Amino acid sequence: MTLVETSTLPERVVYTVLVKLRYRPDEDFEFQSTQLGGRFDRGGQVVDFFFTNPPGLAISVLGEYWHYRLRGGSRISDLMARAELAGVGTTLIFIDEADLMGPRATWFVEEALQFRDHSRLGRGG
Repeated sequence: MTLVETSTLPERVVYTVLVKLRYRPDEDFEFQSTQLGGRFDRGGQVVDFFFTNPPGLAISVLGEYWHYRLRGGSRISDLMARAELAGVGTTLIFIDEADLMGPRATWFVEEALQFRDHSRLGRGG
């Protein structure tokens, strides 16, 4: 499958920005990485972007509908994913879909690459 077949538009924005910033797919980062066994193992996670450069970083895009609107979204699941990945030395940073669809998308990705989370969930929202 290709990136277009397996991703959302906001995920494609992150991917495009990463490539523009000279991050190399499959060398510096892996798209839709199945950390801790993926969705099939109890406690497993699928993160949108898992990095070897910088090490210890993962980024997930929080879509408005699934993560915020749908009966409170999957906030608990997202926070559990963050805790589980922290347990293996990985920091999970969230980026909100709305931030990626605006004019400052590159800034939000650059901030995430510096381990800074500006998402509503990261701010406790």
